[in-house]
This record gives sequence, C-alpha cells and structure tokens, in this order.
Amino acid sequence: MALDGAFLYCIRQDLQSLIGSRIDKIYQPSRDELVLSFRGRNGATRVLFSTAADAARIHITNTTPENPAKPPMFCMLLRKHISGGKLEDIEQDGLERILRFRIRANNEMGDSIVLTLVCEMMGRFSNIILVNEHGRIIDSIRRVDEDLSRVRLVLPALEYASPPREDRICLLNCTNEDILHGLLSSPPIALAKSVIRLFEGISPVVAREWEFFTGHGAPVTLPLSDELQSRFLFAVHQTQDALFNPENRHYTILKTKEGQLKDFSFIPIHQYGSVMLTAEAASSGELLDSFYAQRDHFARMHQRANDLFRFLLNTSERIKKRIANQKQELIACDSMEDDRRKGDLISANLYRMQRGDITAKVEDFYDEACPVVEIPLDVRLTPAQNAQMYYKKYRKACTARKKLTELIDAGEKEVEYIDSVFDALTRAECESDIAQLRLELTEQGYLRENRKGPKPPKPMQPMHFISTDGFDIFVGRNNKQNDQLTLRFAEKADIWLHTQLVHGAHVILVTEGKTPSDQAIEEACILAAYFSKGRDSAQVKVDYCNAKFVKKPAGARPGMVIYTNYQSAFVTPDASLAEKLRINDDAHGRTT
Repeated sequence: MALDGAFLYCIRQDLQSLIGSRIDKIYQPSRDELVLSFRGRNGATRVLFSTAADAARIHITNTTPENPAKPPMFCMLLRKHISGGKLEDIEQDGLERILRFRIRANNEMGDSIVLTLVCEMMGRFSNIILVNEHGRIIDSIRRVDEDLSRVRLVLPALEYASPPREDRICLLNCTNEDILHGLLSSPPIALAKSVIRLFEGISPVVAREWEFFTGHGAPVTLPLSDELQSRFLFAVHQTQDALFNPENRHYTILKTKEGQLKDFSFIPIHQYGSVMLTAEAASSGELLDSFYAQRDHFARMHQRANDLFRFLLNTSERIKKRIANQKQELIACDSMEDDRRKGDLISANLYRMQRGDITAKVEDFYDEACPVVEIPLDVRLTPAQNAQMYYKKYRKACTARKKLTELIDAGEKEVEYIDSVFDALTRAECESDIAQLRLELTEQGYLRENRKGPKPPKPMQPMHFISTDGFDIFVGRNNKQNDQLTLRFAEKADIWLHTQLVHGAHVILVTEGKTPSDQAIEEACILAAYFSKGRDSAQVKVDYCNAKFVKKPAGARPGMVIYTNYQSAFVTPDASLAEKLRINDDAHGRTT
C-alpha cells in the first residue's frame, strides 16, 4: 500500500490541529490496534494507530472502537502513563515512516515529564513504543527479543534506538542537482525502480506516476535525455508542491471497475487510465477510514463465509464427478439396439438352432445385403431362452437410459443451483446475507439444521436503486429473495432483468404503469450485469421482459425461472454507477 513517508507527512500535518489537546481516553480494540481520544477546544477527536502488517497506519477516525471487556496490558500501561497528558508536538525526521508524539504528563511523584509515543509504520515491522524522558523504553505494543531480531531489540528498560536509516534523497529539502546526480549514478534500470531506490518515503504508486508523466505513458529507462529530465523534474516539483501546500493535495482512492480496492495516494493518479476508477476524499483520515473500512469488511465477510465457500466447491465437484460417471454409463447403453436386433434374428431362426450351440450363424435381414453374422449363445439356454436373454438386456438398457438421462438432467440443474448460491455468496455484503444463504442450503437439505445455534438475523430488504430519471430498481440478494421479487413483488407490467446464461441477481424495474425510458432500462441492465457472475467482463448480455412472462417451473429450486417474449442488450458492468444510484432507504416506494 501507499502509506509511505510522504503520505505520513500529510497525515502529520492533518494531526497538527491536535497539539495542545489532552488525551481523554485510550482503547486497544485488538492486538494490533490502538485508539487515542484527544479532547480540545473543538471537542473529542479519535486517532487510530494500527501496526497490522498489511494495514499499518495512523489517522483521524470517525469510527467508534469496540472496547474489549478486559483491556490488554499495553492499553493499561498507556492509561497509567499518558492518560490526561497534553500533546505538545508531533515530529517526523524527514520522510521517515516514524512519527513521534511528545506528550507532557505527570509521573508517580507528580513531576511534569515529557514522554514520547514512537509510532513506527513499517509494514510487518510496525510498532508503537512508549519512551520515557531519559530515552528508555517503558514498553511497546509488540516486543522484539533476540528470537525475532539480532539487530535491534525493543524491550522494556532498553535505550530506544531508531531503525537503521538509508542515505536517500528527501523531497523536503532536495535540489535539482541532488536529483539529477542521483539519477546519473543509478544503473540503467526502469525509472520507477530507480526512484524507489533513490528517494526517501516514496511509494511504488507515486514512482510509477512520475515515470508515467515523464514518458507520456510509455516505459522510461535510465539514463534520461534532457527533455525527459525536464519532465521528470516537473513531476517531482508537483509532488513537492502537494507536500508543502495542503490545498494542492488530492487524496485519491483507486479501485477496479468491480469495486475492489487497490491503492491510494495524496496526488492524482493517471497511470491506470480507464482500467481503474478513482474517488477523492476530503482528508487523509477520511481516505484511510474509507479505504480500510471497506477492505476489512470484505476480508471479514470472506473469512466468515470461508466454510461455505469450501462446502459449495466440494459439493459442486462431487456432483460433477457423479454426472461424468453417469454419462459413461449412458454411453454403454448405446448397445441396446444391437441386443434387440440379436433377439429378433435368433427368434426368426429358432428352427435352425439347437440347445448347446455356441453361436448362431444367421442372415442379418436388417442389412440390405443380408450378410451372415455370428451371434454368441449361452450353451446352458435353449435358442428361445437366448432370444429372451437379449430382449431382457435391451429392456434393461432402455430403463437405464431413461433413468440416467433423468439423473444427469437433475444433476446438471443441481450444479447450476449450487453455482448460483456460490455467486450470491461472493456478493454477500453483511452477516445477514451469509446467514440467509446458510438457511437456504439448510432448507434444501445440503446443511444440517443447527437448533442450538442463535436465530438467524432478520433478512435484509432487496437492494434498492433509483434510475437517473426516477424509476425504482430492486435487486435480489440471494435465490429466495430473487423468487420473492420476481413472483410476489413484481407487477405484470414491471420489467424483469437477468443476465443470459450467467448466474446473477433478479432485477425488477418498477414502472408503476408508465413506459420506462431507454436510460432507465439501460441502467437496470448495467445493474443486472454488475450483480452477476459476469461483473468482471467487458460485455455482458442481459435479457429483459415484462414480469408477466416469467414463470417458475413446478419443483424448481429457489431462483430458477423460465421466461419468454424477451429482448436482450449488451452492457458493461459499472461499479461507479451502482454506487451512484444506490440508496439506503430500502422501504422506498412499493413495499417488498
């Protein structure tokens, strides 16, 4: 991620408003997270500190931490030493990924002292360390002993030493000569890689943006021509300007068209073109709050549904193997007509055979040339009994073929249903969505009912959207809700939409007796494509028709319908449009 020294510099400037305020409350929601509540003239402000390897950060947060019943030891230690303390300064050495919070507090003797809360934001080596007035470690959120590191120990009573620092160019005080000299001494490699090596506190996304600007979108390799040097220096000065002038910063979030969060920065990012979607936040805290809240939410949902993902994958594979075996058996049934012909030929030539014959040589009257063929006989049976034996094989194969065809058809429909549940699970947004899918699988006999467990949460309403010109659009969250929307909620004149040959949600465009505009239908098609298995595709075919033409076959599984009198449209799934049209008032309009 792009929480580099430069971004941390922006965060530090946003935190400057807290200087002079006092530490009101201290929480430690998890092993890697710490929340300090500062109270000043403008009220309380919460600051989140995280040392998680993939989410190390510091920023102002608007989220309310879930305070554990029993605070961890480090939390209690901080409450003892800095609770009620006054924040005097926040320091950063150059663009190092370390912030030092100078806090004036009273010790056990009542003397006023200055303690330092050192926050090292360095990926998996991140740490929060409380240092006393003599420069010695009081304790840390993560202790580092000789088993973890032989270079730098972080243990109580040891003298605090900063992590080793490399000699790099600092954007805060470098000159053009410093930059060009560093580039000249660099080996002939890609410009972005050289930037990461030369500059302090510059993340890969910023380095790639500099290269993108320098080469007009084309890759750039050292050494640089005079023209490229000028363009590169201009890109560097733009970033410097963003650091020195907060009003020139653009807190940018990058995500895919499917809504997957990718990166962030404090400058505009153009290197991805139309491949990525960008959104801007008002401040560093708002950006990081939004970015990590969404990312952690999706991670938690996937983790909680992990057992369901495995179950559905295993179930699908098991059914597919069973279908493959049944198809092999069905191929073996193709010989049944040959058995019937043998029975007919034997029956027509009974007078020429005797009990004990090994074979019967007869003319095949089913062939125009009437060739002589040999038919194996069971020496223990009479000729008539041999004919009946072949007829019995024929009848058995006919029964098996009919049964296998039915089983294969049922198995393929079962795989289709399991895949539809899997698709709905990938789009689950909350615990209630996952619980409803578990309940659906239980009702269908795939999972055992857990009577001792808690009651499943109340199912959420269908997702609600309003088209640009004011038409209500509803999207089902799972198969049961798809049935409810299509068969109970939708009126005959409403428009029903679904992706063709691709699993996805049922979408209802509410018309209220009016003729929907082309724009409303197109936006509904885009929503149907986005909330489907084809959301990663460039083009998705969506069918739509009046709801009165959609029927549910008798005995069909949840979410399975047939439809006629439809039209089709090719659209591109668009996460930004879905976010723009979505509203939180699920009860708007006709009740579901």
